This record gives sequence, C-alpha cells and structure tokens, in this order.
Amino acid sequence: MVAAALSKSLGSQHISIRLVESEAIGTVGVGEATIPHIKYFNRLAGIDENEFLRNTSATFKLGIEFVNWRNIGDSYVHPFGPYGIDMQGVHFHHTWLRQKQKGTAKPVDEFSLPGLAAKAGKFQHPRPDLKSSPMATMDYAYQFDAALYGQLMRKVAQERGVKRTEGKIVKVKQNTENQNIESIELENGALISGDLFIDCSGFKGLLIEQTLKTGYEDWSHYLPCDRAVTRLSERLEELPPYTRATAKEAGWQWRIPLQSRTGNGYVYSSQFLSDDEALASLNKDLDTPAIAEAKLLRFKTGIRKKTWNKNVVAIGLAAGFLEPLESTSIHLIQSAIARLMTNWPDKSFNQPDIDYFNRKTQTEYEQVRDFLILHYCATKRNDSPFWDYCRTMDIPKSLEERIAIYKENARLYREDLELFSSVSWFAVFNGQNIEPKRYHPLADILDDEKLEIRMAELLRATKRCVEVMPSHEQYLKDLCASK
Repeated sequence: MVAAALSKSLGSQHISIRLVESEAIGTVGVGEATIPHIKYFNRLAGIDENEFLRNTSATFKLGIEFVNWRNIGDSYVHPFGPYGIDMQGVHFHHTWLRQKQKGTAKPVDEFSLPGLAAKAGKFQHPRPDLKSSPMATMDYAYQFDAALYGQLMRKVAQERGVKRTEGKIVKVKQNTENQNIESIELENGALISGDLFIDCSGFKGLLIEQTLKTGYEDWSHYLPCDRAVTRLSERLEELPPYTRATAKEAGWQWRIPLQSRTGNGYVYSSQFLSDDEALASLNKDLDTPAIAEAKLLRFKTGIRKKTWNKNVVAIGLAAGFLEPLESTSIHLIQSAIARLMTNWPDKSFNQPDIDYFNRKTQTEYEQVRDFLILHYCATKRNDSPFWDYCRTMDIPKSLEERIAIYKENARLYREDLELFSSVSWFAVFNGQNIEPKRYHPLADILDDEKLEIRMAELLRATKRCVEVMPSHEQYLKDLCASK
C-alpha cells in the first residue's frame, strides 16, 4: 500500500522507491473487513473499483452486526451512514430519543438505510444526486482477501516504477553520529541504502524497534484480548453485505463473507481461555465447513512510543495494533500513509514535522482505542471471568468523559476530525443500551403532531429504498462481469 500510494503521489519527483519483501515471510491477513475510508485510498492509488472487486474476491459492506455484546441474545448494527436526517439543527438521535421517551418511537435501526439493507441482503451504490432520499447519504466499505489486495498493490506499484527486491533482511547499518539507518543487508549479501525507510515488518518492528529501540506503549489492560485463532471456511450460500462480530466466553468471533470463501476468527484473552479451547469454540461456530488449517496469532494491543523515529516511519503492525473489532487496521495504515505524504520530509528531517506526525498518530490511535473499549466496558454480561473483568475495569479518562456526557444529555462530539463520527458512537451507545437522561432541548421545537408525521415519512422513505434495491449477490455479479 505504501509503495503504491507513494509511486502515484511522488512519481514526478524523481524519487527512487524500493520495495523489499520476502515471499518466505507469511502475512497476517486471512480475509479483511474495512471501513468506508478505503474508497478514498483506492482512488488515490488509481484503483478501478470493478477491477478491485474482481481481483480481491471482494464483497460490499454496509456495517457491522454485533451479537451478544450487552447480553447474550442481544444484537445491533453499526451502520455506514446516518440514521434518519438531522432536524432543527440537532442530530437525529435527539429527535428519536424524544419520541422514545414519549413511547411512540420505532426501533432506531429502522431509520438506517444501510442497516436495513444489510440485514435484507441488498446493496446499491449511494445516489448523492437524490438530495432528499436516504440513498444520498448511505455509505459502504468492502470485505476482501487481504493477500490478494497486497498483490494488487504490488502490481500497481511496480507498473509505476517501484523496484521490488525479493529477500530477507539480516543486518541493518546505522550512521555512527546520528544513528539514522543508512542501509540494510539481505541474505544474499546485497546492500540497499536509502534516505527514508518505511518499516512495514509487522509486529517485530525490524527497524523501529529491533534496531532503534523505540519502545512500546502497552494498552492490554484496556483491551485484554491478546490472541486470535483464524480459519477459512467455504463460501456462504448468500453473501451478506456486512461483517458479524459475535461476543463469546472470552472475546469475540468474526465472520467476513467473501466471493470465494468466508474468513473466520476468534479474538480472545489467553488469560481466560486456552488456545485449544479457542480453536474448539471457533470450529463449533463456523457457518460453513472449514477449508484450511487454523492459524494462531499472538499480539499486544498498543502503539510505539514514536511511530516516526529518526529516518524510520513505522506503518501498520510495526507502528502498533488495535484489535480488528471495528475493522480499523487497514484504515490506520492508509491514514498513516496520507499523514506521511502531508509531512513528507527533505533530507534535513525537520524534527517539529516528525513530532507533529507522532502526536497526530498517537491521538488517532487513542481515539480508536476508546471506541473499541466502549464495546467491552458497556456490557451487562456476568457469565464469565472475562466479562466480569471488562465490565469493571478502569477505562481512560477521555472515554469516561464521553460516556458521562452522553448519559447526561445524549450529546456526542467529533473531536479533531476523529475517525468515528457521532453516528458511530450513538450506534454503540444505543446498541449497548446506555440510556441518556435527557436529549437536546432544540429537539422539542417541533410540535408532537409534526414530529410524528416527519418520523413516519422517514420510515416509509427508508423502507421504500430497501424494497427497490437489488440483492447484494446479484449486484456484485453484475459489477464483476462488467469492464
């Protein structure tokens, strides 16, 4: 991804880009779910959507279904797109909460076009030209084979002049004065020098950690899951346009439907569950027969103390890791690439630019971290030691404040253009049944009769849109068949 994006943005700058990787080193991806921002990266990289769908076994994604998170038997959808429309200058959820307190509200999911379409197995591209329709504001992401996506990115990068070198790095040479990286040595003895090094070496952080000893900020006390067992299974008969995350005894299980197969994994805490127990639980709950051996991943949630240190920028797992509960891993890679291009250095490596990059990266990770923690701490489950821990654990002050504000008056804010909008926060707050005492006073401007009429009209418009949508399966087939 880095090579593809930089080759597109810097191709006219006479900058030489070298991609060093080894086929002998495996990748983590076993079927990846994403969030809507990936569309912008693909456009930046010059990727045609239909080509992308064909080459990565991709499906569309309208949201994430969360099952058993508050209590066993509960479920809700975090949709990609708003609920209803804002009224009188206040967010829609305030109007809905007013109606709910009156006892006349329909379930809020019925006001979400992507949520309803997801559960109905339907999909259609948004229609921004239909200004007054729910179709204008619907959004979407993708579910795809991460390994195939990597191959597509490699192909794009090489077509734009990136030189790829196959081989393992065995030695790193540093400048004796400033400790910057000067070159890397491969198994075959080849030396590759450079001015800027992008460390995409995964959890081990070959340059950022093993060489520069940058340090790691451990967040596992907030997000205790530290392992995942993954397994591929056969394709689902009908492809649902959403990812499912089902809470289990000591973590949660994902299901990611692709055109060719299904990605599955159990993310869990080794403190509360053994690897054998996790595998047995995963196998028991597969929706289709397994088609590959299981893989075990170990990780520690957190972030490097500096993601840009000297002339090394760590991106992806080398920079940090936040578990895949809200499908943010690929986004954090792509946002880091965008931030790097914004702060692209010259050979002087201006320290204030580097400090800014690190500060913004830290903030982004902390904001995503807080959103993930909310899913765990806002539970009522008391059926296992794991959920007892999550329900009673200390949480960051930033999240405490956000919860307290919402509980008091349902107010939500989006700080510093953070990744998740007020709609996303509301989806989880409401889905986990966190009840606010009040709603925004401006939601009372409409009289009761007009409120009921507008809400009924919104319901009808949303349901009509779902009715006329084609099935996700057929829509996908038609797109993949077109050139």
